[in-house]
Amino acid sequence: MKLRPNVSKIWNYLPVALRAPLTGFTVTAAGTLLWALLVGLNLKHRPEIPWAVLLTGPFIWYYWKYVRGWGWPKSTSIQRSENCRAHDLPADVWAGAIVAGILGLLTLLLFQNIYGRMVTLPTQPGEDLSGVPAFTLFMSLIMSAIVAGITEESGLRGYMQRPLEQRYGPVVAILLTGIVFGLLHFTHREVTYVLMPWYMGVALVYGALAYITNSIMPGVVLHAGGNMLGAVQLIGSNRAEWQTSSIPRPLIWESGADASFWLGGLGFVVLAAATVWAYSALATTVKKSI
Repeated sequence: MKLRPNVSKIWNYLPVALRAPLTGFTVTAAGTLLWALLVGLNLKHRPEIPWAVLLTGPFIWYYWKYVRGWGWPKSTSIQRSENCRAHDLPADVWAGAIVAGILGLLTLLLFQNIYGRMVTLPTQPGEDLSGVPAFTLFMSLIMSAIVAGITEESGLRGYMQRPLEQRYGPVVAILLTGIVFGLLHFTHREVTYVLMPWYMGVALVYGALAYITNSIMPGVVLHAGGNMLGAVQLIGSNRAEWQTSSIPRPLIWESGADASFWLGGLGFVVLAAATVWAYSALATTVKKSI
């Protein structure tokens, strides 16, 4: 008689460095794929009605509840809640996290300004959305931002990063999560290895917030807001979120480092210092609130 393998034991034998990324990827994909399918169909069929948004709304609501511990099986409820770590925060921690996160994202943009003078950044081709009604387009942008904020922060900064933090510490956890975060975006045809520093920087901003506050909530808000602004920028100016200028500028290897390059570098150093201070102040606020 053949014995059925104990899947749970086999899974637990896997190292955390493999188990956590697989879990995080699965959680992220489970919340993202339905919306990607529906919105693509919606833009082709009956675009005058944002039916994809209407269908995705209830799904993402129950997804959000489930990854936070609601539903079957009850035996995994506590573990799901802990891994997701969508914990409520005091008002002062919320304020400090938002300020630190915004400074971090602005620092990343200044970095991109310098980085874009050293390497040729890819452009993001905008889709022809002229035939999509404004209301459907607006609602789709909002839903896309919400889905990305909830699913990517839950799966990556929650289910993936938290176990890695516990096993390997925050530096390794954020580094590995950032690599996976960047590789996930290789599904977009314009994304290449040149953009890995951008995605690693984004992962650092959101990952550090999650680690310091033990909550993905600030990251969800900033992630959703950033995606929304990025989409508006792409549609309005045909410029990707990682592009700080719509006018191509020569690389410093071709034209030399001019004044704007050095001023940009100075601004990056100053803002990076302010960001480090903000994250440090946030950590102090969190300790006092415990």
